[in-house]
Order: sequence, then C-alpha cells, then structure tokens
Amino acid sequence: MAIVVGLDVHRAQITYDALNTATGEVATGRIAPADRVSLRTFLRRWAGEDVEAAVEATTGWRFVVEELQRAGATVQLAEPADTTAARGPKRRAKTDKRDARHLRDLLIERRLPQAWIAPEHILELRALVRLRKTLVDQRTEWLQRIHAVLFHHGVRLAVGRLDGRDAHQQLAALELSPAAQRQITVALAVIAHVNEQLGPLDRDLKAFARAQPGCRALMRHYGVGPQVACAILAELGDTRRFSSSRQAVRFAGLDVTVHESDTKRRAGHLSRQGPPVLRWAAFEAAESACKPASPDHAYYLELKQRVGANRAVLSIARKLLRRAHHTLRELGDDALAPAA
Repeated sequence: MAIVVGLDVHRAQITYDALNTATGEVATGRIAPADRVSLRTFLRRWAGEDVEAAVEATTGWRFVVEELQRAGATVQLAEPADTTAARGPKRRAKTDKRDARHLRDLLIERRLPQAWIAPEHILELRALVRLRKTLVDQRTEWLQRIHAVLFHHGVRLAVGRLDGRDAHQQLAALELSPAAQRQITVALAVIAHVNEQLGPLDRDLKAFARAQPGCRALMRHYGVGPQVACAILAELGDTRRFSSSRQAVRFAGLDVTVHESDTKRRAGHLSRQGPPVLRWAAFEAAESACKPASPDHAYYLELKQRVGANRAVLSIARKLLRRAHHTLRELGDDALAPAA
C-alpha cells in the first residue's frame, strides 16, 4: 500500500493532501505549528507505509524534506516556477488545499518539475555563501549612503574608495552639519562591524575551497577565486542533472528571453529565474576578463566594441558557467565530495 502526498509549506502551517493508492481514500488537513516536532509527530501515522511525497522548493523545505527522509519516505522537490506554470490558466481561487492537491496530482502523473535536493554539506555551504553575499550587499548599501550624504552637502573626497584609512581620515576632517556627521559616523560603524563578520567567514570559505575537489577544479579558471568557487559549487550543484551547459546557463537565469509572434521576433532581458548568488558569482568572475592577462581578454574587447562593456561581461559570464558545468561534470561524484 502506497501513500502519495503533496505538502504546501507555510510559516504557520503545512497543508497536506494524501492519497492511499490501494483504497482510493484521500486525507487532507493541516499540520500546525509548522515545525520539526509537529511534522515528526504527524508522520508517525504512516509508519511502515510506502510514502512518496512532493514538496515545493520554497522557504522551509529543508526541514520538511529531512523529516520525510528520516521517516523513510521518498521525497521529490518541486521547482516553484514550473510547478505554477503546470497549473495552467487560473480559473479558480488559489488556496493552500488546492496547492497541496496540485503537487500530489503532478507527482502521481509523473509530471512534477523536479528541483535538486543537495546533500547536507552543500546546503551548509550554500547558507554560508548566501550569508556572505548578504553582508557584502549591506556593506555596499552603507557605502552608497555615505556617498549620497557627501553629494547632498556638495563634498567630494580625494580618494575613490570609502573603506580605506585615508578616506576615514578625510571624513573625520570634513565640516558637515551635525546630522550629516552622525549619518557618516553610524555608517562607518556599521561597515566596520560588517567587516568584522566578513573576516572569519572569508577565511572559512577559503579553507573549504582549498580542501574541496570541485572548488579546486573551478579555481583553475581565470577569475574564479575561493569565494566565487564556493558560490558556483553551492548554487550550481550536481551538473550531471543538466543535459547541456546551455541548461546550466538557463538555470542561473543568465539566458535572454525572446518574444516571437509570426514574423516578429524581439529579444528581451535576462530571465533572472535562478539563484541570484550564482548570477553574481558568474558576473564577478567575468569582470576579470577585462584584464589583459585573461585568456578571454581579446573576446571581451571585441564584444565591448560591438555591444558595450556590460553585455560583454555577461557573455563572458555565460562562457564561465559553461566551463564550470563541464569541469564539475567531468569530476563526477568527486565534484561534490565533502572537504578533506
């Protein structure tokens, strides 16, 4: 006897829709609160049963998948955008109950658009990589605030960067209004605190990259440093699930959308349907292609003259992702092996 269940995960509750394929009985309901203990208690009702579950890859999926696997269930993770598209034109009200049934129906019909369930050490690495990206973004935001305050008061510094010692000395010597001085003082304090958090995090990621086979292989490509290698490995994952390197580019959201009708065809913008950190890592590495030592420097200059600098870097980013796809694919199981 097999149980096929779809689970719609939310912060307050988890809605389930389960079908007993032997008896045809359907059970629906909610698991509240949506935490590990409640879900573990709920799953005891199916102890010893053959359970197959579908969970959408939204926030909270990790503990749900872990508890289902702990209970012996076969779990498939659904890709959110494709799952929504499989619903078709919206004709009825959208409810949690319908979402759970939709997942269950797609699973039964073997039409569930699957997402990759990463092993635990890759999930841990992904969390650290995303934490670092968040801290870097926050530091950039506070630096931009300082620039905005200075421009608002008509002040220009002699240095270009605000995170150096010379810039701090110049900022301290400026004659600004009390409110502006306080804005800059608070911003510098926040930036200093963020840098204190980034230091140990960067050291840990560098140590991981040096000890992990996939990261070491990625760092052989020009422009890919330890942090970028960790980001690509954590977000791109097992490249053997892609049929081609072009799919890896599409997964990252670096593919260009196209709108075509009859004889009209118009190229759109980047799809941006994929991990933002992966796009950032690819673009960060591709920016090194503007350096003369880069093997892609001539290609970059040619594209820059034809389509502009930004689009040239994006083209290099796609090339780097395709190379990363082939590099990790050739390593096989070693690509995602835990760090030594």
